[in-house]
Amino acid sequence: MATRGSSREPRPIGPSDAARRLGVSTRTVQRWLKAGLLPSIQIGDRLKVHPSAFDDRVAGSNAEPLAAQPSAAVPEAAVAPWVAGAPIHRLLIANRGELVVRIARTCRAIGVTPIALVAEDQRSAWWAQQVDERVDLSGTYLDADAILAAARRANADAIHPGYGFLAENASFADAVSAAGIRWVGPSGAAMRALGDKAAGRRLAAAVGVPVVPGYDGDDQRDETLHASAAAIGYPVLVKPSAGGGGKGMHVALDHEQLMEALPRARREANAAFGNDRLILERYVPHPRHVEVQILADAFGNAVHLGERDCSLQRRHQKVVEEAPSPAVNAALRQRLGDAALRLVRAAGYVGAGTAEFLLDPDGGFFFLEVNARLQVEHPVTEAVTGRDLVADQLRIAAGEPLALAQADVSWSGHAIEVRIYAEDPWNDFLPSIGSVHGTRWPAGAGVRVDAGVGQGDVVGTRYDPLLAKIVSHANDRADALARLHAAVESASVLGVTTNRGFLRQLLDDPDVRTGNTTTDLIERTWHPGGEPSPDPAWPVAAAALATLTGQPAGRPTSGFRLNARPALRVAIGLEERSVAVHPGAAGRLPWVVQPGASAPAVFIDVDGLAVHAELAAPPTVDSAVAHAHGSAPGKVGVTAPMPGTVLQVRVSDGDLVEAGQVLVVLEAMKMENTVTAPSAGTVERVVVQAGQQVGRGDVLVEMD
Repeated sequence: MATRGSSREPRPIGPSDAARRLGVSTRTVQRWLKAGLLPSIQIGDRLKVHPSAFDDRVAGSNAEPLAAQPSAAVPEAAVAPWVAGAPIHRLLIANRGELVVRIARTCRAIGVTPIALVAEDQRSAWWAQQVDERVDLSGTYLDADAILAAARRANADAIHPGYGFLAENASFADAVSAAGIRWVGPSGAAMRALGDKAAGRRLAAAVGVPVVPGYDGDDQRDETLHASAAAIGYPVLVKPSAGGGGKGMHVALDHEQLMEALPRARREANAAFGNDRLILERYVPHPRHVEVQILADAFGNAVHLGERDCSLQRRHQKVVEEAPSPAVNAALRQRLGDAALRLVRAAGYVGAGTAEFLLDPDGGFFFLEVNARLQVEHPVTEAVTGRDLVADQLRIAAGEPLALAQADVSWSGHAIEVRIYAEDPWNDFLPSIGSVHGTRWPAGAGVRVDAGVGQGDVVGTRYDPLLAKIVSHANDRADALARLHAAVESASVLGVTTNRGFLRQLLDDPDVRTGNTTTDLIERTWHPGGEPSPDPAWPVAAAALATLTGQPAGRPTSGFRLNARPALRVAIGLEERSVAVHPGAAGRLPWVVQPGASAPAVFIDVDGLAVHAELAAPPTVDSAVAHAHGSAPGKVGVTAPMPGTVLQVRVSDGDLVEAGQVLVVLEAMKMENTVTAPSAGTVERVVVQAGQQVGRGDVLVEMD
């Protein structure tokens, strides 16, 4: 082969020689040639690699692998070399919350020191206290330079990105490797080939894996997207090309909704992933969402660990996951697994990953994306396969070959996971905030809890609302459901409203019990008439507060009660009642004392609703007058349904508005939420402006 300056014509390169130069297996190169992912030359009945695939700066018999000098002609997955045989001793976990605790558990089991990366606002967090060592993060969890600086200070020899934040950021993966630190995950090049939804769609099509009809081009102009949507046919699904977790995804039923969705999706995508590129897909009604867990090493070995069913979602975000899927038989499992392995092998993928698919009612499937990371729902796969996926990740990152073949993978029983979120399911699943005054987690055979919060934590809107995961495992699906239902019933996060009550009801849904779930089931069936009544909290509050006062009747009572139980005057929200004290009532619901309150006070969990109850003063004439004035008719104040940042104000003083018209757009937890007019009327006064921080209940707009 010619070197620079030679006049000789370069010769074709055989798959074995190309594989050596690229640092991949010969079979991988042969697949790339067959799929058209490498420029090729036909020699008889064989395909060889065209020399244009290699940069002549590294050509020649003594050249380094192409990984040293990337060339646009070669699949990007081939660019990064893999360093084998380097054990991991100190692991920096570049994430927060429950995942840090979970990864640390595996680290201790295999002799690796886990190091927590702790941002300034997380230094007192419960999860940050659950690891062997901590290192301060001077920036945010999206600040690559700050994370690398922290890794150097901690003398970490590897970084585990977890999920979210920079877990699927190809440039960060490259930067970690360039810094001489092991990256626990696929290379940046493999991420570009698969982790990006647009690139993943194109690769899937190239290797014969079916994709949903859509648009994944580089031209991101509105007019191009509008034309593409018309060609695809409405409704269409708008999705960020980078990242996941349902953020930035919107369904547009027509051209007008697409015009509204595009700028919103771009803002959300940029806020969550630092990348505002979008793709469009035909919206598939009533599908199931299944995903296949894969493991691949640096020696060309890859296996799948079966599928998970993640169909139960709200706002395109998963709520309940299970393995195996009730809709997948052995034949379909093999087809899905083969498709997933075809994708990762074509991309030269190394590490743990997940290929996601939509199932249609006829048993066909469409590729959605590959998540180049560990998934939130990985515990259900661990339960049915008996594997520790974090340990697998670390061994692969250390350069070890997979210790199992596909024939070695087996499944046992059924596992189901629910996510405990800080959100209000009775108010359109909007995020909730507050202080965690106590947690109660289930325990016992077949139950696993991965928690990320504890007493004293403050739940705000800066981070994802996931607080914990509860997982059940049993011999069959019915027993796993029953075990999980009991576990959810006994769990509690006191002080913050959660989706616990919603999960309990969801597990009782007839379609969920029979396994007949689709991605739109929650949207179709969950229409609550308002928050649960706090009525069950009153007797619990009275009994609990009585124990705090040291006397059954407490200091303020409802007056003399001949032959009757003593009573306490209790306040919940704006309402006050005189409630009889029944000592046994204190055990009916979970409750905890509010520390530091000016008067005795408790938090009670009513089906996930955080109820604050305190000892109230006896009623007075002044308080009665104030209450009467507070209920007098007047202007209507449209309030913030959650804490957040005002992104847009769409009305001005004096505007006439219709019922349901958008008044203000708020951002909370990197998702946009619209606040609409409760009825037709006139905008009397706009109280807020763009960029302003507001709390739940703050008045945004006053209407007549």
